[in-house]
Amino acid sequence: MRFTTILAASTALVALSGGFAHAQTVSQDETASVEDIIVTARKREERLADVPVAVTAVTAATIEQRQLTSVRDIAQVTPGLNISSDSAGRANISIRGVGITLLDNVQPGVGIFVDGVYQVSTSYLNSPTLAVQQIEVLRGPQSTLFGQNTLGGAINVTTKQPTDDFEGRVTATYADPDNYYIVGGTISGPIIPGVLRGRLSAGTQNRDGFIENSLLGDDDANGLKQDTIRGALTWDAPGDAFVTLNAYADKIEGAGTLYSLTTGPTVYTNDAQTNYRNDANYDYWGVNAKLETPVNASTDLTAILSYDKRESENRQDGDFQPFDLALSEATGELETKTLEVRLDTRWDDRLSTLVGAFASNQKSSANTLTTLFIPTPDGIATILNPGFLNSDGNIFALFGTAFIDLTDDLELTLGIRYDHQDLDFAGASIGNYSTDELQPRVALRKKFGDDAMVYGSIARGFRGGGTNGPGAPNPVYDGDSVWTYEVGTKLATADRRFSFQGAVFYNDYKDIIAQNSLAPAAGGGIVGINLNTGDAESYGVEGEFTAQITDAWSVSGGAILSHTEITDGTRYVETTGRQLPTDRIPFQPDWTLNLQTNYFIPLGQGELQLSAGVTGKGERAGASLSETFSPTLDEYFLANASITYRVNNIELAVFSNNLFDEEYYESYIDSSVLTAAGVPALGNLGQIGDGRRIGVRLGYSF
Repeated sequence: MRFTTILAASTALVALSGGFAHAQTVSQDETASVEDIIVTARKREERLADVPVAVTAVTAATIEQRQLTSVRDIAQVTPGLNISSDSAGRANISIRGVGITLLDNVQPGVGIFVDGVYQVSTSYLNSPTLAVQQIEVLRGPQSTLFGQNTLGGAINVTTKQPTDDFEGRVTATYADPDNYYIVGGTISGPIIPGVLRGRLSAGTQNRDGFIENSLLGDDDANGLKQDTIRGALTWDAPGDAFVTLNAYADKIEGAGTLYSLTTGPTVYTNDAQTNYRNDANYDYWGVNAKLETPVNASTDLTAILSYDKRESENRQDGDFQPFDLALSEATGELETKTLEVRLDTRWDDRLSTLVGAFASNQKSSANTLTTLFIPTPDGIATILNPGFLNSDGNIFALFGTAFIDLTDDLELTLGIRYDHQDLDFAGASIGNYSTDELQPRVALRKKFGDDAMVYGSIARGFRGGGTNGPGAPNPVYDGDSVWTYEVGTKLATADRRFSFQGAVFYNDYKDIIAQNSLAPAAGGGIVGINLNTGDAESYGVEGEFTAQITDAWSVSGGAILSHTEITDGTRYVETTGRQLPTDRIPFQPDWTLNLQTNYFIPLGQGELQLSAGVTGKGERAGASLSETFSPTLDEYFLANASITYRVNNIELAVFSNNLFDEEYYESYIDSSVLTAAGVPALGNLGQIGDGRRIGVRLGYSF
């Protein structure tokens, strides 16, 4: 039945595209009132309308109009993208039902790239959008061009580069009730006119959050403070070469993973009564260089070299309850070096290729100390469990894609990537993990003029595995993979005042890393583990549109209707000795939607912008280790509204996020997880989402 539904939806998309293109009678010579969006989803600059990939492009204008103050806010405008954050140092991310698990040492299933550089940590999603030019969200496997860990998709961020003219912008945002503020600025201009340019951006953000700890008298238990600075230099080098140097530093002080006790998934509480304040501190810094130069008249060379480092320090209550049972402390360091070289060649009018190589070394070290407080007849016994886990990982890849114009309006894309990964561990039960993977992609695109197309694609994605700590029944867990089958369309009116893109997809996952668990440890006790759950599938339909209804009024939106389920949980049962309580993957909704409208009114020498929007998310399964019960989190809708006045180079806005103060849980853990670990449970654990904020924003450009 599901294949019949997908086939019917695919046929409808094709028919819609063909019919829409045939209906166009506007001359191609007429000037478009809305500019084309240029993306780099295939590692080269192309019109979004021409790329046979499901891509949401969030431009700087959209970031400003929608008050998207952090990178994670792009989930508000992207169908199928779910981002939440349960601590200062990371974000949980998934696309079309695939992402990471509650233990953040699993390699993510969605890759994050900033100016072409892979980000090992998902914490970048919490960063402010100070100098962001555009964010592209690519849905479906992107392994052929972007590499492993992109089986769910990729987030491709482009920052604002230095300019030939002197310019700058400063912004300040403040909102209550949680003392939320972001202050930042960016300045750009020539250093040596026509040769060397520079940009410097800096900012700070703070929030107290919406969770308190009445046990400790702490009103900002999940607060966050982040300071960031970024710089860029561009050099017009001899021989038509172009060199870009980027550097950044971030300092984050905030809360670690924090949950409140609750009696059920629809009973919302914001009081996290832990014995200790959960603190998480991170220092990030990095530098990367990019060279772009012609090799000859038909070939361009791009080379990117990067170095990134993260230092972390965490301290938190290990049981999330007022009992004095467990205290966890950890320090860590992560160092990543990458090099990518690629050649983009146009052989003739019908054939071009993109080939390259990638290498990466990643070293990490972690030292942990878990303190257990055990009641005895003589009082409380203190048990110290120190641990360490060091790793040294090397990745090497070769990739190539051929773009073949079979006719003027029919393109065939053939791509393949070979990845080799070696991970050597010290402190784990076994010494290393190694794998070799091939990731092909085939796509066929049919254009109907400049304003409509349909495409079909088949692609394989892969994510690397890893290792668990001492005592785990599965010292090493495998990577997982997916075959994705997709049919999509993109279409627009000739003046670009209306555009639509949609896709129907089916994903077939093998050995999926879908959730964490607890398992009996060798020698007794319980150990937390990552594992391969088994096989899974997801399928669905998604779409998004923009409509410039009048010169003053625009509407945009998107939605996804999908279903993700575990089809074979044998590996989970073999590893844990327990049955799965449900075939659903935790925290993955069957639908999300977003809708936004903007209306502009001339006022004096400036203009007034009235904006309103809504985002929605369907029911999700919470985390559980019961064999018979899985909690269900309610669907919810969040409304936002703003009034913005712009005059000359000044902008003043009044806004509200979560306008109606909707209550919902970002994350939820059933009490069975605590009891399975041998910990007495006073209830379930929930982390409430952000409540209503009302604030003002002031901006000035020069």
